[in-house]
Amino acid sequence: MRVELLSEARSELQAAAHWYDEQQPGLGDEFVGAVSRVIESVRKTPAAFPVWPGTEGGPTLIRRALVDRFPYAVAFEVHAECVLVLGIPHTRRHPLYWLKRAF
Repeated sequence: MRVELLSEARSELQAAAHWYDEQQPGLGDEFVGAVSRVIESVRKTPAAFPVWPGTEGGPTLIRRALVDRFPYAVAFEVHAECVLVLGIPHTRRHPLYWLKRAF
């Protein structure tokens, strides 16, 4: 299945990668790699991931995939034609701010 990232999700990924690189050179690349692996898993088996708690009442189910080693998650919806990544939020900082992006 095809995966699309909203522009806001791409911006979040880039900003977090930049922040990690400032903390330690190369760590941003490791973060991007970890997110890419999660997105690949989502692409292969999107229904295997749990529904994001608190979003069950919406028009489409929003699922959550946690990123290994980093306190981030991938928030996504599954549509007939693609998986849409709504956001890549930090799990400890206002984790539902991206919810307004849901369809």
